[in-house]
Amino acid sequence: MTGAHVGLGALVAVAWGLGFVAARIALDSFTAAQLTGLRFVVAALPALLLPRPAIGGPALLGLGLTLFTGQFLFQFFGIQSGVPPGLASVMVQTQAFFTVAFAALALGERPHRRHLLGRGLAAAGVAMIALTAAGPVGLGGLGLTLLSAASWAVGNVLLKRVGPVEMLPLVAWASLVPPLPAALVSVLVDGPAAWAAVGRASSISVGAAVYLGAVATVAAYAAWGALLRAHPAATVAPFALLVPPFAALASWLVLDERFGGLRLGGMACVVAGVVVVVASREPGRRRPGQGAAERPNVLRTRRDRRK
Repeated sequence: MTGAHVGLGALVAVAWGLGFVAARIALDSFTAAQLTGLRFVVAALPALLLPRPAIGGPALLGLGLTLFTGQFLFQFFGIQSGVPPGLASVMVQTQAFFTVAFAALALGERPHRRHLLGRGLAAAGVAMIALTAAGPVGLGGLGLTLLSAASWAVGNVLLKRVGPVEMLPLVAWASLVPPLPAALVSVLVDGPAAWAAVGRASSISVGAAVYLGAVATVAAYAAWGALLRAHPAATVAPFALLVPPFAALASWLVLDERFGGLRLGGMACVVAGVVVVVASREPGRRRPGQGAAERPNVLRTRRDRRK
């Protein structure tokens, strides 16, 4: 993996980490279903200018329902139910392990041993961060965030199976899918009173929703998809484990969330795990020039034997 791709993966993690704080702020004015719909109304706006990606309707629908609708409906309902942003960021990033497992089953990708070591370090860090989460959290809320992670992982595998396609149009057009199911869920769960309150939403909540649509969706997912197309899922997925440290830092700066040595140690383990993964050579790939350098030597040896 090149240095540019490593940096791109880190930027995606920053955007998603800030997104958890933005979601908590936006949920002060919107319900979980409303925020999901609003996020993807914003994210779908580029579809007015971009051509439809060259993939079938069922594939586009599948991506929209898993990578976007399911992931964020479950995630926002979890945060709305009382899961704090820091803990939500930890639980949702278990998608890295779901992704690797689903990719092995569906795509036959097998992780390298160093990938396993890196994921082990990162998993230990995630566990340490989870132990520092404060406040009562019900099993239902944690279950919702795990469902969010599983939906994201299925979307990752579907994205990996898509043929060559421009990622920005794909993200924009897939964003057309969530608003309708989100609106239906809102009608069933929220009722008309919740829609009447939308007009009183604060400007900061509206700004947070716009950030979620424009930056954390269009920009970040376009970059994430490009990384998945260029590298095995086992290499890309651990970058998402950088999200909890960035989310915790943002929560400290914006929401005054406090954390001690255990959480800092967890952050260090997560960073170390990602470094181990991205520093290892991807299995099955030759070093540049390796094959070309070896083949002429074999041909010369055969000529010498004929002489």
